[in-house]
Amino acid sequence: MTSDRPDLSIVICTRNRADQLRGTLDSLMAMRTARAWEAILIDNASTDGTADKIRRASEIEPRIRYFREERIGLGAARDRGWREARSDLVTLTDDDCYVAEDYVDAILAAFDGRPDIGVLGGRILLFDPADARVTIDERDYAVEIAPYSFVIAGAIKGANLSFRREALQAIGGFDPELGAGTPFPCEDIDAVAAVLWAGFKGRYDPRPLVRHHHRRRPPDVPRLRAGYDRGRGAYYAKFLLRPECRRAYAAGWLGEVRNNLDRAGLAQLSRELRAAAAYLRSRRKMMPLIALTLPALALYGTAALATGARAVLKPRTSRATAEL
Repeated sequence: MTSDRPDLSIVICTRNRADQLRGTLDSLMAMRTARAWEAILIDNASTDGTADKIRRASEIEPRIRYFREERIGLGAARDRGWREARSDLVTLTDDDCYVAEDYVDAILAAFDGRPDIGVLGGRILLFDPADARVTIDERDYAVEIAPYSFVIAGAIKGANLSFRREALQAIGGFDPELGAGTPFPCEDIDAVAAVLWAGFKGRYDPRPLVRHHHRRRPPDVPRLRAGYDRGRGAYYAKFLLRPECRRAYAAGWLGEVRNNLDRAGLAQLSRELRAAAAYLRSRRKMMPLIALTLPALALYGTAALATGARAVLKPRTSRATAEL
């Protein structure tokens, strides 16, 4: 392929992280491959020195291309990124991730011979062992994801996420109302699920590797997880609105509740339900909001009762076991 039509486009969105971008940019320039690639850097309305940092890198490496997106939010920025990309394969990573030297070759190998794959997730390791063990995926085996199926949030993570262009075109790209910088941080799993329900297959492949330098310490984790809970609730609500996948998502969400019948799970469910309601209000879906209210209250009440019963019965079970 010519340089006008690279084999792979790498999209990285950033906002006000000029002081942290150096490692990400260095990792792009350290990649080793004979294949043609480009990197699309989307400056999401930064007010620091982000633009200058990227432009200086592009002077050294012309395959790094700079664009500015004024609408704040990761969904909007990623949507701009894939539309500016020139390749039929688009991969996304974050501005605090460092791609492996063989990243381009690994992505292309994962898609090679698999025209049925519309979306692909890859391995994410911690860069700094002192960081909290969150937003990573250390699986070293491949996983196939069937089309027209419920997909749990986090099954494939946005820090190492690739699409065929035709799959993104089929779903209309990323939802600009979602993602970090909006009330609903779930633009990645939303796009993954939309591709699956457009009839494409998904896959997790451990060969494409990035190292995540997210700099969060254990005290930061509760707030981070609360944000993910809000995104998860909005994501589930959005797909419950779609008649063709409503049953699968109702069953999938209920299954997740059953698997987390404890106080933490109950708090998570509360945040998810509130976010689902907020999402429906934001989209002016008042009838679905009204329709959701009673089942949501019933679900929360049932989960609360089950959680209480489990807490009461657990000590008795332990004593009985000890007596045996």
